Amino acid sequence: MSKDTQLKAGERAFNGLLLLFSLGILYEAYQIAGLASINSPGAFPIMLGLIMTGSMLAILWGQRHHPKPDTRGALDEARQFTRQHFPLPIVVFSAMAIGYLVLLQLVGFLIATVLFLFVSQVYLRRGRWLASALITLGATAIIYALFKLLFQVYLP
Repeated sequence: MSKDTQLKAGERAFNGLLLLFSLGILYEAYQIAGLASINSPGAFPIMLGLIMTGSMLAILWGQRHHPKPDTRGALDEARQFTRQHFPLPIVVFSAMAIGYLVLLQLVGFLIATVLFLFVSQVYLRRGRWLASALITLGATAIIYALFKLLFQVYLP
């Protein structure tokens, strides 16, 4: 990669957050069993945390001379980053997925799954109610049969 490569909006901040995430993983891995021995339960997670942290440090070090993105300040850079990486369908579907996780606790697997699949299918298929209902019922039946009958797993 050339040193003249211009950074994208939010790239350096995102990589900084990944570095913090990597350091968090390294800390949590150390909490598992410390450095008692090379084959302790925390050894593999510590190694992965070190690899992630080292990689992010190398990436940030390599970006130190890259030109900044074409933005007018931090607010404009944040707007560009949001517009590029969080289009409306992604935001809406992510909100639906979070809603599904909440519904799982409140109404159980079957009802939450049917509601989530139906609403998400209607949204993604732009209002095709009948096709969405058929896909939802078929997918839910297959998922239920696999987990309840084949794997014999308790579904909340």
